[in-house]
Amino acid sequence: MSEGVLRLGLVGSPNSGKTTLFNALTGLRAKVGNYPGVTVERREGEARIEGRRVVMVDLPGTYSLTPVSRDEEVVTRLLSGQLAGVPPPHALVAVADACSIERSLLLVAQVLGLGLPCCLVLTMIDELTARGGALDIARLERALGIPVVGVIGHRGVGIDQLRRVLSRAETWGRPPILPPADPEERAGWAQSVLSHVLHTRPGRSRVTDAIDRVILHPVAGTLIFAAVMLTFFQLIFAWAQPAMEGLDHAVAFTRGWLHGVMPAGVVVDFLVDGVLAGVGAVIVFLPQIVLLFSLLYLLDDLGYMARAAFVIDRVMGAIGLEGRSFVSLLSSYACAVPGIMATRTIPSPRDRLVTILVSPLMTCSARLPVYALLIGAFVPSRRIFGPLGLQGLALLGLYLLGSLSALAVAAVLKKSLFRGQGLPFYMELPPYRVPTLRLLMTQVWASARAFLRRAGTIILGVSLVLWGLLHFPHAQAPPASTPREAARFALEQSIAGRIGHAIEPAIAPLGFDWKIGVGLVASLAAREVIVSTLGQIYAASDQDDTASLRQAIRRDVHPGTQDLVFTPATVASLLVFFVFALQCTSTLAVMRRETNSLRWPAFAFGYLLALGYGASYVTHQVVTALWS
Repeated sequence: MSEGVLRLGLVGSPNSGKTTLFNALTGLRAKVGNYPGVTVERREGEARIEGRRVVMVDLPGTYSLTPVSRDEEVVTRLLSGQLAGVPPPHALVAVADACSIERSLLLVAQVLGLGLPCCLVLTMIDELTARGGALDIARLERALGIPVVGVIGHRGVGIDQLRRVLSRAETWGRPPILPPADPEERAGWAQSVLSHVLHTRPGRSRVTDAIDRVILHPVAGTLIFAAVMLTFFQLIFAWAQPAMEGLDHAVAFTRGWLHGVMPAGVVVDFLVDGVLAGVGAVIVFLPQIVLLFSLLYLLDDLGYMARAAFVIDRVMGAIGLEGRSFVSLLSSYACAVPGIMATRTIPSPRDRLVTILVSPLMTCSARLPVYALLIGAFVPSRRIFGPLGLQGLALLGLYLLGSLSALAVAAVLKKSLFRGQGLPFYMELPPYRVPTLRLLMTQVWASARAFLRRAGTIILGVSLVLWGLLHFPHAQAPPASTPREAARFALEQSIAGRIGHAIEPAIAPLGFDWKIGVGLVASLAAREVIVSTLGQIYAASDQDDTASLRQAIRRDVHPGTQDLVFTPATVASLLVFFVFALQCTSTLAVMRRETNSLRWPAFAFGYLLALGYGASYVTHQVVTALWS
């Protein structure tokens, strides 16, 4: 404080509105990283409050300062100044849901016991009033001896008053008598405080109770979950298709235009076949990525995802895991990296490691461009029943295959390598809320920007390297060759072509040719890179700049036999391979960091590669037999 920079730590339980408050105060200007030496996410944001520089530290959500998970342990160590390399906050902002103030006061008592200057922020005061509850904030402030402010974070109500309070942290009072340390005595202290402040407990929401009786029902809840997922995947194809076709045409037009206005040579080949064909082939799927995250964030903000975790907890219990594992696996639908990082909240080391090892089986957003390319090119856009289409059902089937495989593998691991008794699962169900459009758009834009950044770094980098491998060394085609034959000959004699031909015998039983083999090798960096790789390969071998990648793979034939390269068996085999194989360097890196070992990433890569190869081989044989 003496240097003029005030560090404030936000402490609260999950779903207390802490992150919404953090965003409102910092304007979403947050730096995200890990605590030094600890793989737990660290979020800090700066704000100017009353002309003063304030650093807000959004601590991991915790129910208690008596830790049972890695997240909660970090909170305790940081607040006590025991986390090396991270200065403790000068003052604390305890965040509590006004509707569950009875439970929140138990954590507030522990926070007050630390002896740091503290204020209390009560969130969701509008919901407290709507449900017939009441709380005298002025009396609560006098009872605790610290400032208390009521806010509605997502609407900005009370934020200006809170800013004024935060700017005067040095003047915050201290409790005249610190709360007792013993848990039973803390509970008595909390009840005495509430009786003094004229607290009226909020009534239960009839609407929420009525919805939960159906949503949380063992049978009806499971059926609703299936229906939600079915609609989810159908909309991803149905709503995104027009925008995808528009981007596809724009990329094809740009490629043709560049060839028309620039002189032929290495530069135009680099721009058209390297940059546009590589990155453009992936950018085309941005509408589906945006829609995927829009639906995921909407369901989460509405409060449905927490209830889905409660419903699926019954299934998780049957295989020896619990609902916290499902929450982590659910996060892996967006990306396995945050899904694996979310396992820090799982208190059981065995359950945490099993969840890490099966997280790559959950269908992440990086697989979506691969699935969308193959399904869009080879699965007819035909209605099956009402609005349900064959493409949406195919996508749902792939997601189900990955999810069910994750549960099956987890069951095997829990009964073999990781035997042990699990811990009880508890989760506070958030109330149903309709998120603001600004919040939803902010969340979606952050994810879309991450996808574009990935396309502009990893995919672009791989595309540039691959362009060189596809174009060098220059090989002179036989004199009588047509332009198409000359392009194919040069491609096969390139470094990438030779690599593809070298591994072709190993992947031929799966129905893959050398071009797909090059794509599989390149996709070890990131799954979606296979799309950009195929885009470059077909751009280099196909003289039609206006053709989309879907059109190119549909009409590709083997030069000797004139048989289609992408047969139904090959398409099905490739889709199944991507369900299982761990083709993501980032996932392996975060596995290494989270487990502090090379053993488990190597184990995950090996067993998933074996599963992918075996399942792909069986799929190819079965589809070939059925199709012939």
